[in-house]
Amino acid sequence: MNKTLYTLAAATMLLTACESMDMEPLSQGNSSSWYSNELELEMATNEFYILGYWNTPLEGSEQWTDNFTYRQQNRNPGSNGTVLDGTVNGQQWEVYSLWQQDYKLIARANTLLANYHKAEGTMTEEKLNRFAGEAYFCRACKYAELICYYGDVPYMNGTETILDACNKGRMAKDEVKALAYEDFDKAIEYLPVSYGSSAQHATRGAALAMKARFALYNGDFDIAADAAKKCMDLKVYSLEPEYGRLFLQSTKENPEKIFFIPRSLANDVILDQWYVNNGLPRCAGGYGSDNPSWDLFAAYLCTDGLPIDESPLFDPRNPFANRDPRCTATIVEFGTEHCGFEYNPRPDVTKVMNYVTGQMQDNADNRAVNQYASYNGLIWKKGIDISWTENGKKVERDYIMMRYADVLLMYAEAMIELNKIDDSVVNAINMVRSRAYGVAASATDSYPAVKLGTQEEMRKAVRIERRMELANEGLRYMDLIRWRLASKALNGYNYINLQPTELLNNIVKKDLWFWGMTPQIDEDGLADFSALYNAGLVDYGAKRVFPDRQYLWPIPTHDIELCPNLKNNPGY
Repeated sequence: MNKTLYTLAAATMLLTACESMDMEPLSQGNSSSWYSNELELEMATNEFYILGYWNTPLEGSEQWTDNFTYRQQNRNPGSNGTVLDGTVNGQQWEVYSLWQQDYKLIARANTLLANYHKAEGTMTEEKLNRFAGEAYFCRACKYAELICYYGDVPYMNGTETILDACNKGRMAKDEVKALAYEDFDKAIEYLPVSYGSSAQHATRGAALAMKARFALYNGDFDIAADAAKKCMDLKVYSLEPEYGRLFLQSTKENPEKIFFIPRSLANDVILDQWYVNNGLPRCAGGYGSDNPSWDLFAAYLCTDGLPIDESPLFDPRNPFANRDPRCTATIVEFGTEHCGFEYNPRPDVTKVMNYVTGQMQDNADNRAVNQYASYNGLIWKKGIDISWTENGKKVERDYIMMRYADVLLMYAEAMIELNKIDDSVVNAINMVRSRAYGVAASATDSYPAVKLGTQEEMRKAVRIERRMELANEGLRYMDLIRWRLASKALNGYNYINLQPTELLNNIVKKDLWFWGMTPQIDEDGLADFSALYNAGLVDYGAKRVFPDRQYLWPIPTHDIELCPNLKNNPGY
């Protein structure tokens, strides 16, 4: 009897241990003998939402962008990791992990779709279709993701043997895309708008929003605009009034969250400890080594709606003042409380307040005190608070894949690219921006509202809005890829502060802290720090390298060796 293998990933990886799959409940079945009643279908679809299928490796994808820098990237040449070293290859963890997990979920979806008819007559047709809708949703999402990263990919919509998979090779991207759209449409037809108080699985709104995202990624702007608008017209989603609150682990179900995987301390489904330690400041017992980049910091507009090199409100010596509120909601402002401590990386501030004890203590977030403190002086605030230091640093922050603000901005961008710019486009952007200022979109005198402009002006406005709104949510990488800006934005240096002694002698005493002069912002919203470097005010670490071949990733080496018909992408 031939052993059936459901996907290429299963064919090559099933015999290996899967650390990322440790969330799978042992009580849930996935045998082809299942799917005969509602309980078995419910258990099978529960497995679609194993966290490893959705966040590996994408939760850390911000580190592949100009929004992020890691301590090791700051001083060691060639330490950006292979994506930003320009050395991506088919044996890289990110490359095979994404491929493997996507095909594993496709396998589960295919198996359910091949078997769910066994339960006919045991439940209503509506409920039976709901289970099928979840499978169509997952299959659509994963094929859409695969073509964005790999281009042409093998397509399987049933259970197949290794020989079948090898003989098929890669299907053209456009053909896979069309099939993914069909799956999205079936999901939209079958899925409910809401599950009420029951467990959150994919909904009609999630299917519409994810269809809009991948249509936008593929330049199908008419499809993207239509799907985003239909999601908006469901009238079940709204913006959380307080931007920063949305990302905290204490904020669970929320009308802005459209599709997310909940973490749970009770079930030991928690944020990876390495991620937690890297995010916490050193004073709070963390490493403080995952940092927002200066590039991102420079991208936030001033409160007059102008970039920092055009606004009279910007002072490089006090760079957090007069900035879009999302700046200080995303990056910890110097001299403010964070995780129970004053955060101040200024090299002459060697003591800070411990707000838990009410006592001053050594400033471990200052490189003059601790050489491993943030090299560029910045640390993340978004989603991080003192609760991260509790429960043994076990954090149950939800993994959010789609939220309503993104839908509004996708709608606006798609309409701009179609050159159908009207009040609905401006209002969509302004709903997002005004929320950051805590006012209604109609209160245009209380925030720098976007106004109708040319297609180029509106394109620039929505792109900078995405960067400010969605920073550190894993979306910047694919934005740069689809805008064809990766080879520009991701070739350069990680700029950092000088050594502490140099800072004290040459900058702090001359009142030039933090930057000393204003970085320039180009037509794509990208910062240029070369003038500061040439003036001796900043240093640089590792060089980022992004060759054009990396607009597509290579096919995993193991799968090509097993299935030579796959062929590889150009340049690998």
